[in-house]
Amino acid sequence: MPSILFVASHRPGRSPNQRFRFEQYMGHLEANGFHCELSYLVEASDDSFLYKPGHFLDKLRFVRRSIAKRRRDVARMRDFDIIFICREALMTRSTLFERAFRKAGARIVFDFDDSIWLSNVSDANRRWSWVKDASKTSKLIALADKVFAGNDYLADYARGFNKSVVVVPTTIDTDEYQPRTQRPDGPIVIGWSGSITTIQHFQYAIPALRAIRERFGDKVTFRVVGDGSYSVPELGIKGLPWRKDTELDDLRAMDIGIMPLPDDEWARGKCGLKGLQYMALGIPTLMSPVGVNSAIIQDGVNGFLARDTDEWVMKLGRLIDDADLRRSMGAEARRSVEEQWSTRAWRDRYVQHFNELLHGSNDARPEEDRAHARA
Repeated sequence: MPSILFVASHRPGRSPNQRFRFEQYMGHLEANGFHCELSYLVEASDDSFLYKPGHFLDKLRFVRRSIAKRRRDVARMRDFDIIFICREALMTRSTLFERAFRKAGARIVFDFDDSIWLSNVSDANRRWSWVKDASKTSKLIALADKVFAGNDYLADYARGFNKSVVVVPTTIDTDEYQPRTQRPDGPIVIGWSGSITTIQHFQYAIPALRAIRERFGDKVTFRVVGDGSYSVPELGIKGLPWRKDTELDDLRAMDIGIMPLPDDEWARGKCGLKGLQYMALGIPTLMSPVGVNSAIIQDGVNGFLARDTDEWVMKLGRLIDDADLRRSMGAEARRSVEEQWSTRAWRDRYVQHFNELLHGSNDARPEEDRAHARA
C-alpha cells in the first residue's frame, strides 16, 4: 500500500487551509488504497502563546521542538512514497527539511493556497519577522514533483519555477455543510467569518455597514466570527472566537455572508473559502470581485459582487429587503458549490493526481528547476 506523509504546521481540525485542502480528502485517499499520516508542529498547548505578543522563551522552545520533530520525520522518510508539504515544513526561513525529503527519494507534492511568496507576519510576531523568509516559496515549488495551487493566480506564479503545476481549488464538504431548515424571527444577520489574521479585511466593509445601519436600523444586526477580541461598538459588533464544535451553527446564524477584500497581490491569491462556506450553507453571499471570487460568483445569480461602498450598500439593501431573493440566491449558491467547489466534485480528481505521481517518471522536472531547488 503506498504511503503519504502530510507535513503541515497544525493539528487536525485546527487550520482552515489544512482542513479544506487535504484533511477532508484523507479518508477518500485511504479508501482508494493509500495509507495517510499527518505530521504537525503546533500542539493545543501552543495556542496560548504562539500568536500573542511576547512569550519569547515559549516561542524559542517551540522552534527547537519543531526542528526535532522534522529531524524525526527525515529519519523515517523511506517509509513513505509521497511527501505532501502544506506551505512549509518549518515555520522559519529554512528549506533544510524539504531538501532532505527530496534527497530521500520520495515524490514531493507542494500545496499552497495564498500568495505566501509575499511577507505576511502577524502583528503579534512582528519582532520575529527575521525568522521568516517568504522568498523561500519559489525554492520549495522548484523542489516538488507536483504543485497543487489553490487558484489560477497562484498557479501562474508557480509555473515560473516548476512545470508540473495543477489547480486544486479549496473545496467544501457539502455532506457536512447542510443549510439550516428554518429561519428564526428577528433582525437580518449580516455576517463575516475569518480569523485574527484576516480581521483586517473585514474593516473594508465598515463604511457600507455604517450606511446599512443608518438606513435599516434595528432591522439588521452584524456578526463577526473568528476573533473574540474584535469589537465595533457603534455597530453593536462583539466578535466571537472561532470554535470547531460551534463553527457550523455560528455560520448558519447568518442571513447574508460577506467577504470584503482589498484588490492587492495578497488578496488576489485568496481561494474564496469564506464565501464558499456561506454558499454551501445556502447563505446569499456578497464578495469583492478580487481573484477567484469573480470565478465563484456569477453576479446576480448565485451571489453578488461589489466593487465600492455604494455598490455594497445597494446590493446588501436588495438582499435585506427581499426574503425571496435571499432564498433563491442562497439555493443557487448551494447548487454551484455542490457542482463545482465541493469535495464530492473533486475527490476522484484529487486521488488521480497522486496516482499519476506514483506511476510517472522519477523526476519529471526540467534540469533548470532542479538547479533552482539546490540554490
